Amino acid sequence: MPERTADLVILGGGSGGYACALRAAELGMSVVLVEKDKLGGTCLHRGCIPTKALLHAAEVADAARDGAKVGVLSQLVGIDMTGVNTYKDGVVGRLYKGLQGLVKSRKIELVEGAGTFVGPKSVEVDGTTYTGQNVVLATGSYSKTLPGLEIGGRVITSDQALTLDDVPQRVVVLGGGVIGVEFASVWRSFGAEVTVVEALPRLVPNEDEFASKLLERAFRRRKITAKTGVKFTGAKQVNDTVTVSLESGEEIEADLLLVAVGRGPNTTGHGYEEAGLAMERGFVTADERLRTNLDGVYAVGDIVAGLQLAHRGFQQGIFVAEDIAGLDPAPIDEAGIPRVTYCEPEVASVGLTEAQAKDKFGEIETLTYDLGGNGKSQILQTSGAIKLVRAKDGPVVGIHMVGARVGELIGEAQLVYNWEAEPGDVAPLVHAHPTQNEAFGEAHLALAGKPLHTHG
Repeated sequence: MPERTADLVILGGGSGGYACALRAAELGMSVVLVEKDKLGGTCLHRGCIPTKALLHAAEVADAARDGAKVGVLSQLVGIDMTGVNTYKDGVVGRLYKGLQGLVKSRKIELVEGAGTFVGPKSVEVDGTTYTGQNVVLATGSYSKTLPGLEIGGRVITSDQALTLDDVPQRVVVLGGGVIGVEFASVWRSFGAEVTVVEALPRLVPNEDEFASKLLERAFRRRKITAKTGVKFTGAKQVNDTVTVSLESGEEIEADLLLVAVGRGPNTTGHGYEEAGLAMERGFVTADERLRTNLDGVYAVGDIVAGLQLAHRGFQQGIFVAEDIAGLDPAPIDEAGIPRVTYCEPEVASVGLTEAQAKDKFGEIETLTYDLGGNGKSQILQTSGAIKLVRAKDGPVVGIHMVGARVGELIGEAQLVYNWEAEPGDVAPLVHAHPTQNEAFGEAHLALAGKPLHTHG
């Protein structure tokens, strides 16, 4: 069997894999990057980018529908899904082309094909063995379903939801996490009747309870039905409808059932277990430096238990490349990774929830600043709030935001958390007026004991 060698062999060309490849090449390593599908992985082709394009189209639809509220006599005539998909695919295509050019320019050897990790430091692709001084495993994740729930026909995952030719009239979304609420938001903006079913007691259950409450209130105003704390028991497809049964005995008839119950690690069929890689519940076991139990073998991204976010995988890829190069980067603090849900209104957070902060620090303080007092939020006609959590007389350890476009505020929020800033450190910093960012500054002013626009 032909054998090729390189400084670094990477299995998987998604956010974690390609970031690792680019940084390693920049640091002078020879790199082989193996990808069975398209460079860029789920995030670029079936995840972050196409879903956010749909969410932007949804925002435009809402703006057209609501134009009269600001004196613009616009109206929404309809949604042309062919046009929406052309726009979405155009965005993806341009980014894909740019990424391909970047990989080529860094002299990274891109191997197209399904790779198998054969150990100790080799990946086999179509009869050729690629051996590296180090190997990085970055095979990503897949859309999960529930036992006994077959995907097909009118039962779809986010993969199929991104390629629909028309807007469903009635949709049931199974799962009230990030993916579920984002698609619920899109379809509602496009005119569908939407019901979200979530077994846990609240929507976006990984967020602070404050964020769930505000999102649920906003969804009620948007006439999105949310059934929380109720379990799904089955789905039957007949002709052009799907009937969803709940534990409560209720049945909901819809055109589509979107299964959005999370993503599972893509770790089967790649030779991991056979090669002796330590695994737990399907995830590859890795330490804080992303090292596996096998010498010189690292794992990054969604196959490592934790937040399943493209930017986490991306940063982990960079970290591993720098670690291999001997730069000794500091381990990544999972709590310091910003999290954004791009529904309408957006939910953004970094750091600890109030409950987590209480567990860790005992005594804490919280402050909630309503966006109602913020000029730009009034202009955008959004409601929401910013909640800060601090350790008693210490740094801000959690920032939670709900409102239109608050995802854009997370940059400053993650600096505050990651630099362990106290409210008094942020209070003197000047925030531009009128911006929503100002609300962020005002919240810190209030927590520092000098509120301006809040009633004491």
